[in-house]
Amino acid sequence: MSSILTNNSAMVALQTLTAVNKSMTEVQSNISTGKKVASSKDNSAVWAISKVMESDVRGFKGISESLALGGSTVAVARKAAESVTDLLTDMKGKIVAAQEENVDRDKIQTDIAALRDQISTVVSAAQFNGLNLLSNTDTEEGSGSTSVLSSLDRSGAGVTASDIAVSKEDLGTGASAISATGGTFDANVGTSAVTLNATQTGSIDIGDDNTGFEAGTAYALNIFGTDADDSTFTQADYRTSTAAASTQAEAAANDIRYVARDGDTAADVAKGLQNAWTAYAGANGLDSDVLDISVSGDTLTFTSTVTDATDTVAVNLVSVTADAGNTIGGGLELLNEIDVSTEDGATSALNMIEGLTQTAIDAAAAFGSVEGRIETQSNFIDSLTNSLKSGIGTLVDANMEEASARLQALQVQQQLAVQAMSIANQAPQTLLSLFR
Repeated sequence: MSSILTNNSAMVALQTLTAVNKSMTEVQSNISTGKKVASSKDNSAVWAISKVMESDVRGFKGISESLALGGSTVAVARKAAESVTDLLTDMKGKIVAAQEENVDRDKIQTDIAALRDQISTVVSAAQFNGLNLLSNTDTEEGSGSTSVLSSLDRSGAGVTASDIAVSKEDLGTGASAISATGGTFDANVGTSAVTLNATQTGSIDIGDDNTGFEAGTAYALNIFGTDADDSTFTQADYRTSTAAASTQAEAAANDIRYVARDGDTAADVAKGLQNAWTAYAGANGLDSDVLDISVSGDTLTFTSTVTDATDTVAVNLVSVTADAGNTIGGGLELLNEIDVSTEDGATSALNMIEGLTQTAIDAAAAFGSVEGRIETQSNFIDSLTNSLKSGIGTLVDANMEEASARLQALQVQQQLAVQAMSIANQAPQTLLSLFR
């Protein structure tokens, strides 16, 4: 049935044309913006996901910058530690030369002093953006390490930041010092004091120290030898105090000392005291048969092959708390004790330089390990960022080949819809011929 009031064909043609025009608007928007999801009204779920991912990409860009800064800081410290190792190797060569009797030891000592000063210069200059990883003499808690922002970890509970911890490795040559007054003095730290008599061995477990290892806490080994007639050894040579019980003032004058750094463990304190004893014994020509000190973990072991019931050596560990204002020494503090101008000094220096060189080697190796980890993490963050960008593109970017083909098809459909609308509008004209 035909009607002049209702033109169904025209209505269908109009609906088709409207739908085609709407599709063309969408395709043109995709082409102009390059995105199929340009706003939340296009696809709210996909848009929300893409925005979260975009924020992560921005965050990872900041992390890349942090890793670059941290990597540069560690690289400077590593290169400086390697330079110090080379200087200590040169110093060892000088010390070995001083073992010969027919040499000018004074001139060799002058060369060694110059190398020591150069080490101080290298360590002082090894800073990046104001941070020096080769210096750890601050008493503030946490000053012995720093951290490099390395990642953002997203979970259902939220977002957390991950860090790469970088411990400082002190290679300074500054001398430590124990305050003669102030703070709290403990005359017997750790396990009970050791007395070498007929029992010629004993140990002190520093791990039993209940005062902790706060940065700036000082420790010293008090030694008191007893040999009334000086038959086995000269008792005065094996005394660091005027009595078996040391005072704080005597601890301040004691060369067998170690002042804890931030981050130190019982093993670090034990090793520091053992190194101090080695330097002290060498400088004073003390016989290892009378007293020898070795270290294993956090335990100091004392041995003698000559003590007996009457000729004894007593050793105990004393401490002074950090609030006394003790001075933390450098990791290569014992370089100041090297003096090859005498035969005994040259012999002692040869023993000390081995440990000091190993300290520098360990520091360089530690920094190298951290630098490698930072580089690996940086490469991972770059790859992750690229993957996230690719994922965002997959979600929201328009397929330009598809959009181009679709636009051409819609243009044809639009022309056909317009033609259909024209034909539908001409249909009532045919009804007039029936009334002629």
